[in-house]
Amino acid sequence: MSTFKALVATKGEAGPDLTFTEFAESELMEGDVTVRVTHSTVNYKDGLALTGKAPVIRRWPMIPGIDFAGRVETSEHPDFKPGDLVILNGWGTGETHLGAYARKSRVKGDWLVPLHAGLNPDEAMAIGTAGYTAMLCVLALEKHGLKPADGPVVVTGAAGGVGSVAVALLAKAGWHVIASTGRPEEADYLKGLGAAEIIDRAELAAPGRPLGKERWAAGVDAVGSHTLANVLSMTRYGGAITACGLAQGMDLPSSVAPFILRGVSLLGIDSVMCPKPRRLEAWARLASDLDREKLALMTTTIPLADVVETARALLDGKVRGRVVVEIG
Repeated sequence: MSTFKALVATKGEAGPDLTFTEFAESELMEGDVTVRVTHSTVNYKDGLALTGKAPVIRRWPMIPGIDFAGRVETSEHPDFKPGDLVILNGWGTGETHLGAYARKSRVKGDWLVPLHAGLNPDEAMAIGTAGYTAMLCVLALEKHGLKPADGPVVVTGAAGGVGSVAVALLAKAGWHVIASTGRPEEADYLKGLGAAEIIDRAELAAPGRPLGKERWAAGVDAVGSHTLANVLSMTRYGGAITACGLAQGMDLPSSVAPFILRGVSLLGIDSVMCPKPRRLEAWARLASDLDREKLALMTTTIPLADVVETARALLDGKVRGRVVVEIG
């Protein structure tokens, strides 16, 4: 019987019990493509899943990991053949479908995206769901009609995964980027990615007024709660903010004032069930627009054995940028 190394989560009383084990290929879930996984990553959502701080995992036992890059081993899907390099982000992987922290995964071919010719597998996972989400935010702002000439753009949680990629993408596109972070020691790092200004997250994290001084025309928010409320209250007339995260909380203690007095728009960004055409557009833009030197600057690489420890550190705010996991 064929087996492979995997990180398996079983339901425990104080959160998931995590064990590295040999997993039987026959126990993989239904799908028409089997992939030899080479790389994954640790996103904020992975941190929540591995620590049990949010009910991300909804099927037990589970192989966590919400995205991967790898090479097709077998395929019954018309778009893929053995040897093809592919990426998967979301679709319930690591939540309801066995995920990425294993040397093999069997999934639906409709969930896969071909690896763009301009990227290799480790670069794809240096981007990962966090970077792909950042690009969805940038695309949403562009489709809303916003451009650098309209004013600054704010990025919250700027030293994290989504924030780091968003800063780099927006700066390269010509935006004046205001990076909000609770880690002042990361100022040089963020300026190296292209941030023009650094502000302390304390300016945005406490309860604020329904309307504040207009400071930016656009924004990428991965934090939620009071931070998002304050970002909205300080957005210029006709501006827009993309919301893609909940690091501070799921609540939004805001008012209708920014929407009805300044015509501000709140653009929701979902990466999990995002339609394939939009995924293909995002990955094509990432391959062409994301500076590889800046991607390397924000990336660290770990073995699969270090995933759990890294997930805990990420939720404690001790990880900056992106983490690539070498699966083997």
